[in-house]
Amino acid sequence: MRMFRGATLVNLDSKGRITVPSRYRTTLSEISEGQMVCTIDLNQPCLLLYTLPEWEKIELKLAALSSMNPAERRVQRLLLGHASECQMDSAGRLLLASTLRQHAGLTKEVMLVGQFNKFELWDEQVWYKQIEQDIVAEQTSQEPLSTRLLDLSL
Repeated sequence: MRMFRGATLVNLDSKGRITVPSRYRTTLSEISEGQMVCTIDLNQPCLLLYTLPEWEKIELKLAALSSMNPAERRVQRLLLGHASECQMDSAGRLLLASTLRQHAGLTKEVMLVGQFNKFELWDEQVWYKQIEQDIVAEQTSQEPLSTRLLDLSL
């Protein structure tokens, strides 16, 4: 499995398109022929951008949830209801649906952030504020570390 990493500033053009950095284009073409799916993040003011094969794995997990359980139905409604297919064009651009751009408050500058199997898309200023908050939270947290974090060695 190929992983996406790093944070890159990209511009949102007047038509609502971002240009995928060239270092990702070959991988995205190989993995999914440039077919992507974008949806909202349930916990952060950002968007989640998946290759189509990776999104299809998530759809299977969502399909396994019960539509009769209110919490599970809410997650299905939010993630599937906002999911929007987007195709990378020959210039490496992706058109982001206007409803998604509005949800995440995306303006001109957008941070494309690799997160292993997906990207997060953040408004640049919101991204920097989130990073500041994350650093402060890590430095001041009184919560006990999980076993996974205790085993993490950098």
